[in-house]
Amino acid sequence: MRADVDVPSFDRANMDGFAVRAVDTFGAMEEAPVRLRLNAESIPTGVAPRLEVKPGTATPIATGGMMPRGADAVVPVEYTDPDSDGEAIVVRQARVPGAAVSFAGTDVGCGETVLFAGARITSRETGLLAAVGCGEVPVVRRPRVAILSTGDEIIQPGEAMRPGFVYDSNGRILSDAVRELGGVPWFVGAFRDDEAALRAAVLRAVREADIVLLSGGTSKGEGDLCGRVVETLDPGVVVHGVALKPGKPICLGAHDRKPVVILPGFPTSAVFTFHEFVAPVVRRRAGLPPDARETVSARLAQTTRSERGRLEYLLVGLVERTGGGLAAYPMGKGSGSVTAFSRADGFVRIERNTEIVEADRELEVTLIGRELPMADLVVIGSHCAGLDAIASALSRQGFRVKLLAVGSQGGLAAARRGECDVAPIHLLDAETGRYNEPFVRGELRLVRGYTRMQGVVTRADEARDVEALLNDPNLRMVNRNRGAGTRILIDALLGERRPPGYAYEPRSHYAVAAAVAQRRADWGVTILPIARQAGLRFRPLRAEHYDFAVPADRWERPAVVALRERLRPGTELRAALEALGFGAPDAPAPDPNPR
Repeated sequence: MRADVDVPSFDRANMDGFAVRAVDTFGAMEEAPVRLRLNAESIPTGVAPRLEVKPGTATPIATGGMMPRGADAVVPVEYTDPDSDGEAIVVRQARVPGAAVSFAGTDVGCGETVLFAGARITSRETGLLAAVGCGEVPVVRRPRVAILSTGDEIIQPGEAMRPGFVYDSNGRILSDAVRELGGVPWFVGAFRDDEAALRAAVLRAVREADIVLLSGGTSKGEGDLCGRVVETLDPGVVVHGVALKPGKPICLGAHDRKPVVILPGFPTSAVFTFHEFVAPVVRRRAGLPPDARETVSARLAQTTRSERGRLEYLLVGLVERTGGGLAAYPMGKGSGSVTAFSRADGFVRIERNTEIVEADRELEVTLIGRELPMADLVVIGSHCAGLDAIASALSRQGFRVKLLAVGSQGGLAAARRGECDVAPIHLLDAETGRYNEPFVRGELRLVRGYTRMQGVVTRADEARDVEALLNDPNLRMVNRNRGAGTRILIDALLGERRPPGYAYEPRSHYAVAAAVAQRRADWGVTILPIARQAGLRFRPLRAEHYDFAVPADRWERPAVVALRERLRPGTELRAALEALGFGAPDAPAPDPNPR
């Protein structure tokens, strides 16, 4: 885009004052002012001057006024005084040629290129176009992207949850991602597994949109409704399935040169495949250049297994290591996770013939964002609802907090390697019956957190005591993952017994409560606040200590200091934790062998 005019289109004054010949002011000062005769006109904005400024004269001029012939400088009004006869001014400061003057074409010259092809139009560009008198400019139309969610189990946010159903997060995620990439999202709706209704919706979408996205129903089984519908298009399905994890079942199709893509239903798979396969197309259709991705080197924090035969993109969270460098923690929540992609900093490629990637291996991490935001407080260890309250309090104070849930043992290992500021732990030492202190040695220090009551939970209609539950062979338990402090407590409680469900090992207190409430298990061990929230009957076992291991060299970091201060007795955070059901950190030591 070239300018058809000069900007400014004339020599103009930058200040209120007097248009003069600079040479007439040379030598002017407070002690020796110069007298200039006033011309018989004043120049406001939008008016062409009539009189030439001749030697020894000056013309009053407003800011933005057109400079008259002969004048090459402006004397600001504050450096002048009117002469006693009112027909002249006294100038008390010398001026140089061009002083307080913008010359024609200084900003933009006629014929100069002001916008290059591919420029994104924002308020800055529209202001520039307006300045050169351009009323309209050819642009690339933002692509309209139709989004359809599918599945009998889908309900929309705002509806009441029902057993066996899931909220449609993909529709929201994809709509906002399309908007961020320069497209116009059109959420057509969520469709049940009705082939006729879905076919009608897809045909409407390919008529009225530039790109069509379906979420869910990409398997190769008989239930692949979306695949059958896309096959009826022209040319229909082009690729069904890729050797990629996550995202193997993605289906790429087309109709009349319009892309039609069936994304996996699981959120992480759907979002990842969208950014890998669809986002570049949306950007190109929107007239934007390819998104340049940055990479960093990091050492893998935990040994990771992969599936031979498929290229795997492993999502990771990145933290700084003491002494320099980065550590990459796998975000191992699976393709069904809603949070994994949103909380990951990047991903690594695990080649298709690799089954195991050993810990401490140097890897190249592709960042998901354009930069890597480093947290003020890195927390790696056991997760807890109380920890969420603590992180929220620190976030309100202005600290950026990163949480990585890897269990108590994993947190201690991270603290010893200098990969975190704080490691939340609740580990019971079987020999001493003490929590956490025996495990915090060497260069680690302990910050007292709070106590939380662990107990056996059942549904409200089950009133038997713990021993009766353990001795009933018809009851099914839900366990916890190995390495968690709760697992140590459960194994001590069971001894040699292995009830049905012992091998079922979810990774959180929330999952235990959900398994019992939804009748997939009859009992489990969780903490009192979660049991209350789920409406379960609670039988206390022991008050365990949930504390924080801190590397000594990070003890005085501002965010760690803030954490220690907020955990002192009598603080607002302490009151909030107690309201949730968490106790003071100085509770008496529990009996190491409860029955």
